[in-house]
Amino acid sequence: MAYEVIRRRMKYDGALVRVRVDTVVQPDGSRAEREVAEHADSVAIVAVDDRQRVLLIRQYRHPAGQYLWELPAGLCDKPGEPPLGTAQRELAEEAQLRAAAWRTLVDLRPSPGISTEVCRVYQAEQLEVEEQAGSRPDEESELRSRWVPLRQAVSEVLTGASPTASL
Repeated sequence: MAYEVIRRRMKYDGALVRVRVDTVVQPDGSRAEREVAEHADSVAIVAVDDRQRVLLIRQYRHPAGQYLWELPAGLCDKPGEPPLGTAQRELAEEAQLRAAAWRTLVDLRPSPGISTEVCRVYQAEQLEVEEQAGSRPDEESELRSRWVPLRQAVSEVLTGASPTASL
């Protein structure tokens, strides 16, 4: 059962995120304020090639203050585009790849204590180079990519290891 919201105030309305403060009634009857970051949903793609390697993308992430190796991913921010369409578009934009086989792995809530975002993670297989691959959009022009053996990628995730390979 959801807590009753008795007041909602918008504190910030930006290009990528809106922040509101909800006043809620807790089960004991007391009131509390909860900050909520309204954020578009997202997708991430575990692209696996025929050699059982996973594609990682390296890009600068300002909130982290560093370059990170990540799965290809993106926001579900185009009206009417289904999550799978977003995943297909992001794989083409970030990696110049398309996949013939797609399946949903999991829906995650990366920060459920503060954000409304849900991230759907897909597995993409039967990969081919995108025929119409051209230049990347400006925000993705600095992306680098590398293929990591699936076992190594899983190990790095489970141990919290940071990939150190350079390009």
